[in-house]
Amino acid sequence: MGQWKRTGGEHWLILTFTIIALCFFIRCNTSPPDTHHRKVSIRKDGKQYTIYRNGQPFVVKGASGYTHLAELKAAGGNTIRTWDTVNLEAILDEAQRNNLAVIAGLPLPSSDALNYFYKDTLKTAAACRTFKQVVQRYKDHPALLMWCLGNEPAFSFKLRYRPFTKTFNRLLDMIHDTDPDHPVTTTMVNFSVWQALFIKWKVHQLDVISFNIFGELNRLSQKLDKYAWLWKGPFLITEWGAYGPWEVNRTAWGAPIENTSTKKAEQYGQLYRYLPVNNPRFLGALVFYWGQKQEVTPTWFSLFDEKGRPAEAVDVIRALWAGQPAASNAPHVQYMLLNNKGAADNIMLRSDSVASATLLMQDTLSPGLSLHWEVWQEDWFSELRRPPMKIFDTVINNSGNKLAFKAPLSEGPYRIYVTALNSHGRFATANTPFYVVEQD
Repeated sequence: MGQWKRTGGEHWLILTFTIIALCFFIRCNTSPPDTHHRKVSIRKDGKQYTIYRNGQPFVVKGASGYTHLAELKAAGGNTIRTWDTVNLEAILDEAQRNNLAVIAGLPLPSSDALNYFYKDTLKTAAACRTFKQVVQRYKDHPALLMWCLGNEPAFSFKLRYRPFTKTFNRLLDMIHDTDPDHPVTTTMVNFSVWQALFIKWKVHQLDVISFNIFGELNRLSQKLDKYAWLWKGPFLITEWGAYGPWEVNRTAWGAPIENTSTKKAEQYGQLYRYLPVNNPRFLGALVFYWGQKQEVTPTWFSLFDEKGRPAEAVDVIRALWAGQPAASNAPHVQYMLLNNKGAADNIMLRSDSVASATLLMQDTLSPGLSLHWEVWQEDWFSELRRPPMKIFDTVINNSGNKLAFKAPLSEGPYRIYVTALNSHGRFATANTPFYVVEQD
């Protein structure tokens, strides 16, 4: 018989299972620390993981954001999560006044920031000192629930990422040494088998893994069950909500098509059913985004407007947390037409031409309802970082649910927005992207 020769794929498979076996050996032969005396701890009883806060079981139910904390408490939430330490003391104090817990974010550059950060020992040492001061200052605050080290740092087995891994573990050890009373987590996008394996094998004593997950939420339970043989630790969902701009259809020029606020409120209700609440490793979930922020558009994830008025989705979330049917006083919108076309029709306008926008509503225009229209120029390359630029003096006629306006003069991508406000202090939004072509 000829000698059996292993292929490159077979070598990789053997190496992978060797690594996994080593991970299980190390994990199974390491005694877990005693956590019963800590202010906040994560304990395992049989297969069930539970957060204990001041000796009492605690299930995270809240939102990612740092504003409107009284409204979060009134809606039935108990936790807020930040991404950084800006105004952390004020946030912790307000959370304490509203009987809310805080997951405090310690921001890190992306793991790709190797040359300008992770390979620079002076910068990483300075970051460690700064974080240590923050942890020492706030570790005894009664509102603190846990620390979140980085947001979606993207762990990698590639050798060039070693400086990032070394820095992450150094910071993680420092947090545990400085504040043994509070767990530490980090976040990943969706559920990644390789990142879960990396954390298990390469990361020092991370207490819980957190997922930022949107449209993929309906597949999370299946993946957790499928890969339970690999990773059986506790988890949080630190961001969940309506479908993200990376998960929707786009126009021919690459502009994501945003759903109306009414449709997004429906999506919150639909996706909520997929939260893995019966999984014994589930520690809770945080809805996204509890506030107003620019991310592709000013309205995509915003559950409040810039004046603090809640969208329809807030009423839906409150009803879901209370276990009641959703009832909302917000306006209900269907869709917007631009020159009798929808966003998926790749609407193109000639510069300085007259266009007509129409908002279709589930409700008739009641006496207390007002519509506010705006045209914004979009940024081709930095839509997540730089807000779009508002275009003024375009309106020709504004009547009821219709608007006549002049297309901008400069060629490029734009978006028309409409906000419906009612006498109950609620708002609804819709927008349509369009492209302006300069006249010959």
